[in-house]
Amino acid sequence: MAIRIVRLGSDRAPGEGLRIGTVRRPPRGVPKTEFASQNWYDVWYPNLAPSVETMKQAQAAQASGVPAQWAAFGRKYKSEMAEADASRSLDLLAALSHQTALSIGCYCEDEARCHRSFLRALLLERGADVAD
Repeated sequence: MAIRIVRLGSDRAPGEGLRIGTVRRPPRGVPKTEFASQNWYDVWYPNLAPSVETMKQAQAAQASGVPAQWAAFGRKYKSEMAEADASRSLDLLAALSHQTALSIGCYCEDEARCHRSFLRALLLERGADVAD
Protein backbone atom coordinates (compact mmCIF):
# COMPACT_ATOMS: atom_id res chain seq x y z
CA MET A 1 0.00 0.00 0.00
CA ALA A 2 1.12 3.56 -0.52
CA ILE A 3 0.15 7.18 -0.96
CA ARG A 4 0.15 8.48 -4.51
CA ILE A 5 0.66 12.18 -5.16
CA VAL A 6 -1.69 13.12 -8.00
CA ARG A 7 -3.07 15.96 -10.05
CA LEU A 8 -6.75 16.30 -9.22
CA GLY A 9 -8.97 15.81 -12.24
CA SER A 10 -6.52 13.36 -13.84
CA ASP A 11 -7.43 9.77 -14.62
CA ARG A 12 -7.21 7.48 -11.63
CA ALA A 13 -4.49 4.84 -11.52
CA PRO A 14 -5.49 1.24 -10.80
CA GLY A 15 -5.46 0.65 -7.05
CA GLU A 16 -5.12 4.37 -6.30
CA GLY A 17 -7.53 4.17 -3.41
CA LEU A 18 -9.33 7.05 -1.76
CA ARG A 19 -8.49 10.38 -3.44
CA ILE A 20 -8.07 13.28 -1.01
CA GLY A 21 -8.18 16.86 -2.26
CA THR A 22 -5.65 18.98 -0.38
CA VAL A 23 -6.86 22.22 -1.93
CA ARG A 24 -8.20 25.45 -0.49
CA ARG A 25 -11.27 25.57 -2.74
CA PRO A 26 -13.43 22.97 -4.55
CA PRO A 27 -13.28 22.87 -8.36
CA ARG A 28 -15.28 25.67 -9.96
CA GLY A 29 -18.43 24.84 -11.85
CA VAL A 30 -18.52 21.21 -10.77
CA PRO A 31 -21.50 20.02 -8.76
CA LYS A 32 -20.46 18.53 -5.42
CA THR A 33 -22.17 15.27 -6.38
CA GLU A 34 -19.78 14.91 -9.34
CA PHE A 35 -16.42 15.55 -7.61
CA ALA A 36 -15.60 11.84 -7.34
CA SER A 37 -17.06 10.73 -10.68
CA GLN A 38 -15.05 13.41 -12.50
CA ASN A 39 -11.84 12.31 -10.73
CA TRP A 40 -11.43 15.45 -8.66
CA TYR A 41 -11.51 13.87 -5.19
CA ASP A 42 -13.51 11.63 -2.90
CA VAL A 43 -12.82 13.68 0.24
CA TRP A 44 -12.01 17.37 0.45
CA TYR A 45 -9.34 18.03 3.06
CA PRO A 46 -8.26 21.70 2.96
CA ASN A 47 -6.36 21.23 6.25
CA LEU A 48 -3.27 20.34 4.17
CA ALA A 49 -3.69 23.15 1.65
CA PRO A 50 -1.69 26.37 1.91
CA SER A 51 -3.48 29.23 3.65
CA VAL A 52 -4.96 31.88 1.35
CA GLU A 53 -2.02 34.19 2.06
CA THR A 54 0.53 31.45 1.42
CA MET A 55 -1.31 30.33 -1.72
CA LYS A 56 -1.01 33.89 -3.08
CA GLN A 57 2.72 33.78 -2.31
CA ALA A 58 2.99 30.53 -4.30
CA GLN A 59 1.12 31.99 -7.26
CA ALA A 60 3.42 35.02 -7.29
CA ALA A 61 6.47 32.77 -7.10
CA GLN A 62 5.16 30.62 -9.97
CA ALA A 63 4.52 33.71 -12.11
CA SER A 64 7.93 35.24 -11.42
CA GLY A 65 9.95 32.08 -11.90
CA VAL A 66 12.40 33.35 -9.25
CA PRO A 67 13.77 30.35 -7.31
CA ALA A 68 14.21 32.39 -4.10
CA GLN A 69 10.50 33.27 -4.08
CA TRP A 70 9.57 29.60 -4.53
CA ALA A 71 11.90 28.65 -1.68
CA ALA A 72 10.27 31.31 0.53
CA PHE A 73 6.86 29.84 -0.27
CA GLY A 74 8.16 26.39 0.67
CA ARG A 75 9.43 27.61 4.03
CA LYS A 76 6.10 29.32 4.78
CA TYR A 77 4.06 26.28 3.75
CA LYS A 78 6.25 23.92 5.79
CA SER A 79 5.80 26.17 8.83
CA GLU A 80 2.02 25.92 8.38
CA MET A 81 2.29 22.13 8.15
CA ALA A 82 4.29 22.09 11.41
CA GLU A 83 1.26 23.44 13.29
CA ALA A 84 -0.44 20.85 15.51
CA ASP A 85 -3.52 19.99 13.40
CA ALA A 86 -1.65 19.75 10.12
CA SER A 87 1.21 17.84 11.69
CA ARG A 88 -1.18 15.27 13.16
CA SER A 89 -2.89 14.93 9.77
CA LEU A 90 0.46 14.22 8.11
CA ASP A 91 1.29 11.66 10.81
CA LEU A 92 -2.06 9.96 10.23
CA LEU A 93 -1.60 9.80 6.46
CA ALA A 94 1.94 8.47 6.89
CA ALA A 95 0.67 5.69 9.17
CA LEU A 96 -2.27 4.87 6.88
CA SER A 97 0.08 4.61 3.89
CA HIS A 98 1.35 1.30 5.32
CA GLN A 99 -2.18 -0.11 5.62
CA THR A 100 -4.20 1.17 2.67
CA ALA A 101 -3.96 2.80 -0.74
CA LEU A 102 -4.56 6.56 -0.74
CA SER A 103 -3.90 9.47 -3.02
CA ILE A 104 -3.59 13.16 -2.27
CA GLY A 105 -3.53 15.96 -4.75
CA CYS A 106 -3.98 19.47 -6.04
CA TYR A 107 -5.01 21.07 -9.34
CA CYS A 108 -1.55 22.34 -10.37
CA GLU A 109 -0.20 20.88 -13.59
CA ASP A 110 3.44 20.68 -12.47
CA GLU A 111 4.07 18.95 -9.14
CA ALA A 112 7.50 20.58 -8.89
CA ARG A 113 5.78 24.00 -8.74
CA CYS A 114 2.96 22.94 -6.43
CA HIS A 115 2.55 22.40 -2.70
CA ARG A 116 2.26 18.69 -3.58
CA SER A 117 6.06 18.56 -3.88
CA PHE A 118 6.39 19.75 -0.28
CA LEU A 119 3.63 17.37 0.89
CA ARG A 120 5.57 14.49 -0.69
CA ALA A 121 8.72 15.49 1.21
CA LEU A 122 6.87 15.97 4.51
CA LEU A 123 5.21 12.57 4.22
CA LEU A 124 8.52 10.88 3.41
CA GLU A 125 10.10 12.55 6.46
CA ARG A 126 7.36 10.90 8.55
CA GLY A 127 8.12 7.47 7.12
CA ALA A 128 5.17 7.28 4.71
CA ASP A 129 5.19 4.77 1.90
CA VAL A 130 4.93 7.15 -1.07
CA ALA A 131 4.51 5.80 -4.61
CA ASP A 132 6.75 7.19 -7.34
